[in-house]
Amino acid sequence: MTADWEPDVDDIKAMRAGGGRDLRAFMRQQITNGKARREETARPAGAPRPPGHRPGAWPTGTSPPGPPPEWDLPKAAWDAAVRHYRNTEHFPDQPCDCGNCPPEENR
Repeated sequence: MTADWEPDVDDIKAMRAGGGRDLRAFMRQQITNGKARREETARPAGAPRPPGHRPGAWPTGTSPPGPPPEWDLPKAAWDAAVRHYRNTEHFPDQPCDCGNCPPEENR
């Protein structure tokens, strides 16, 4: 799309030299013209909502899925994994004492 009137550099300089009011008015008019040219796009009609639907809520009688089965580990295993991560991140030059590392592994 092209504007109805494209200003030259000399025109912009003249508007600035006039105190800037002309330039501000021109830019505001350009913005207004651009907004007027926009067409609102029609949204496609979606499937009808079931009766009693609450936006953002799970449908009645359902619930969000639970945690994945691989997360069902005993607390001791999670604690050892956290200890191993902390040891490798914060103390890389010391041997790991998480309980899962083989004894020959020295960091």
